[in-house]
Amino acid sequence: MILGLSVADYTTVHVLLSVIGLFAGVAIVAAMLADKQSELGTAVFLCATVLTSVTGFFFHSARIGPPHIVGVLSLIVLALACTALYAFHLKGIWRLVYVVSALLALYFNAFVAVVQAFAKIAALKALAPAGSEPPFLVAQLAVLAAFIALGIVATRRFRPALAQPA
Repeated sequence: MILGLSVADYTTVHVLLSVIGLFAGVAIVAAMLADKQSELGTAVFLCATVLTSVTGFFFHSARIGPPHIVGVLSLIVLALACTALYAFHLKGIWRLVYVVSALLALYFNAFVAVVQAFAKIAALKALAPAGSEPPFLVAQLAVLAAFIALGIVATRRFRPALAQPA
Protein backbone atom coordinates (compact mmCIF):
# COMPACT_ATOMS: atom_id res chain seq x y z
CA MET A 1 0.00 0.00 0.00
CA ILE A 2 1.10 3.52 -0.81
CA LEU A 3 -0.94 6.40 0.61
CA GLY A 4 -3.90 4.06 1.06
CA LEU A 5 -3.80 2.70 -2.50
CA SER A 6 -2.55 -0.64 -3.72
CA VAL A 7 0.83 -0.40 -5.44
CA ALA A 8 -0.89 -1.11 -8.77
CA ASP A 9 -3.48 1.64 -8.27
CA TYR A 10 -0.86 4.10 -7.05
CA THR A 11 1.29 3.30 -10.08
CA THR A 12 -1.69 3.93 -12.34
CA VAL A 13 -2.28 7.34 -10.75
CA HIS A 14 1.41 8.19 -11.10
CA VAL A 15 1.49 7.14 -14.76
CA LEU A 16 -1.73 9.05 -15.55
CA LEU A 17 -0.28 12.21 -14.01
CA SER A 18 2.85 11.71 -16.08
CA VAL A 19 0.90 11.25 -19.31
CA ILE A 20 -1.25 14.31 -18.57
CA GLY A 21 1.95 16.28 -17.92
CA LEU A 22 3.47 15.07 -21.18
CA PHE A 23 0.44 15.97 -23.30
CA ALA A 24 -0.08 19.32 -21.59
CA GLY A 25 3.64 20.02 -21.95
CA VAL A 26 3.53 19.32 -25.68
CA ALA A 27 0.56 21.69 -25.93
CA ILE A 28 2.32 24.52 -24.09
CA VAL A 29 5.48 24.10 -26.16
CA ALA A 30 3.35 24.26 -29.32
CA ALA A 31 1.76 27.43 -27.94
CA MET A 32 5.21 28.89 -27.18
CA LEU A 33 6.35 28.15 -30.72
CA ALA A 34 3.27 30.02 -31.99
CA ASP A 35 3.96 32.91 -29.57
CA LYS A 36 0.82 32.14 -27.60
CA GLN A 37 0.19 31.34 -23.97
CA SER A 38 -2.43 29.03 -22.52
CA GLU A 39 -3.04 29.74 -18.85
CA LEU A 40 -5.08 26.58 -18.33
CA GLY A 41 -2.70 24.37 -20.30
CA THR A 42 0.27 25.79 -18.45
CA ALA A 43 -1.38 25.25 -15.05
CA VAL A 44 -2.28 21.66 -15.99
CA PHE A 45 1.28 21.00 -17.19
CA LEU A 46 2.90 22.48 -14.09
CA CYS A 47 0.53 20.77 -11.63
CA ALA A 48 0.60 17.36 -13.30
CA THR A 49 4.38 17.44 -13.65
CA VAL A 50 4.92 18.51 -10.02
CA LEU A 51 2.55 15.76 -8.88
CA THR A 52 4.35 13.22 -11.09
CA SER A 53 7.66 14.05 -9.43
CA VAL A 54 6.21 14.12 -5.91
CA THR A 55 4.32 10.85 -6.28
CA GLY A 56 7.49 9.20 -7.60
CA PHE A 57 9.15 9.65 -4.22
CA PHE A 58 6.54 7.46 -2.48
CA PHE A 59 7.49 4.29 -4.35
CA HIS A 60 9.36 1.91 -2.07
CA SER A 61 13.09 2.02 -2.64
CA ALA A 62 16.03 0.72 -0.62
CA ARG A 63 18.32 3.57 -1.65
CA ILE A 64 18.47 6.84 -3.53
CA GLY A 65 18.92 6.24 -7.25
CA PRO A 66 18.53 7.87 -10.66
CA PRO A 67 14.70 8.21 -10.37
CA HIS A 68 15.14 10.25 -7.18
CA ILE A 69 17.76 12.47 -8.80
CA VAL A 70 15.56 13.11 -11.83
CA GLY A 71 12.64 13.85 -9.49
CA VAL A 72 14.64 16.40 -7.50
CA LEU A 73 15.97 18.06 -10.65
CA SER A 74 12.46 18.18 -12.07
CA LEU A 75 11.09 19.83 -8.94
CA ILE A 76 13.89 22.41 -9.00
CA VAL A 77 13.21 23.43 -12.60
CA LEU A 78 9.45 23.39 -11.96
CA ALA A 79 9.98 25.75 -9.01
CA LEU A 80 11.92 28.04 -11.35
CA ALA A 81 9.17 27.85 -13.98
CA CYS A 82 6.47 28.65 -11.44
CA THR A 83 8.50 31.52 -9.98
CA ALA A 84 9.20 32.98 -13.42
CA LEU A 85 5.55 32.70 -14.46
CA TYR A 86 3.58 33.49 -11.33
CA ALA A 87 5.93 35.72 -9.29
CA PHE A 88 7.77 37.60 -12.03
CA HIS A 89 5.14 37.35 -14.82
CA LEU A 90 7.78 36.46 -17.43
CA LYS A 91 9.25 39.98 -17.33
CA GLY A 92 12.81 40.47 -18.53
CA ILE A 93 15.12 37.51 -17.99
CA TRP A 94 12.25 35.56 -16.38
CA ARG A 95 10.80 34.82 -19.84
CA LEU A 96 13.98 32.90 -20.69
CA VAL A 97 14.03 31.24 -17.25
CA TYR A 98 10.43 30.09 -17.80
CA VAL A 99 10.97 28.72 -21.31
CA VAL A 100 14.15 26.85 -20.38
CA SER A 101 12.82 25.49 -17.10
CA ALA A 102 9.45 24.43 -18.55
CA LEU A 103 11.19 22.65 -21.42
CA LEU A 104 13.64 21.01 -19.02
CA ALA A 105 10.78 19.77 -16.85
CA LEU A 106 9.05 18.35 -19.93
CA TYR A 107 12.34 16.81 -21.07
CA PHE A 108 12.79 15.05 -17.72
CA ASN A 109 9.29 13.62 -18.08
CA ALA A 110 10.05 12.52 -21.66
CA PHE A 111 13.40 11.04 -20.57
CA VAL A 112 11.63 8.89 -17.99
CA ALA A 113 8.96 7.94 -20.55
CA VAL A 114 11.69 6.60 -22.86
CA VAL A 115 13.28 4.68 -19.96
CA GLN A 116 9.89 3.18 -19.09
CA ALA A 117 9.11 2.38 -22.72
CA PHE A 118 12.35 0.39 -23.04
CA ALA A 119 11.64 -1.33 -19.73
CA LYS A 120 7.97 -2.21 -20.35
CA ILE A 121 7.45 -2.63 -24.11
CA ALA A 122 8.65 -6.07 -25.17
CA ALA A 123 9.93 -5.04 -28.61
CA LEU A 124 11.98 -2.19 -27.17
CA LYS A 125 13.20 -4.29 -24.23
CA ALA A 126 14.46 -6.87 -26.75
CA LEU A 127 16.51 -4.13 -28.45
CA ALA A 128 18.03 -2.89 -25.19
CA PRO A 129 17.53 -5.37 -22.33
CA ALA A 130 19.93 -3.57 -19.97
CA GLY A 131 18.79 -0.08 -20.96
CA SER A 132 22.28 0.93 -22.01
CA GLU A 133 22.56 -0.53 -25.50
CA PRO A 134 22.86 1.64 -28.65
CA PRO A 135 19.10 1.68 -29.50
CA PHE A 136 18.30 3.08 -26.05
CA LEU A 137 21.11 5.63 -26.26
CA VAL A 138 20.06 6.69 -29.76
CA ALA A 139 16.46 7.15 -28.59
CA GLN A 140 17.57 9.26 -25.62
CA LEU A 141 19.92 11.34 -27.77
CA ALA A 142 17.14 11.93 -30.31
CA VAL A 143 14.82 13.13 -27.55
CA LEU A 144 17.54 15.39 -26.15
CA ALA A 145 18.34 16.83 -29.60
CA ALA A 146 14.65 17.50 -30.24
CA PHE A 147 14.33 19.34 -26.92
CA ILE A 148 17.44 21.42 -27.58
CA ALA A 149 16.06 22.43 -30.98
CA LEU A 150 12.62 23.21 -29.53
CA GLY A 151 14.24 25.21 -26.75
CA ILE A 152 16.22 27.34 -29.17
CA VAL A 153 13.16 28.08 -31.29
CA ALA A 154 10.89 28.66 -28.29
CA THR A 155 13.29 31.13 -26.68
CA ARG A 156 13.32 33.13 -29.89
CA ARG A 157 9.60 33.02 -30.68
CA PHE A 158 7.87 33.16 -27.30
CA ARG A 159 7.35 36.83 -26.40
CA PRO A 160 4.50 36.84 -23.87
CA ALA A 161 4.29 40.64 -23.67
CA LEU A 162 3.08 40.55 -27.25
CA ALA A 163 1.42 37.11 -27.13
CA GLN A 164 -2.27 36.56 -27.52
CA PRO A 165 -4.00 34.05 -25.21
CA ALA A 166 -4.35 30.60 -26.82
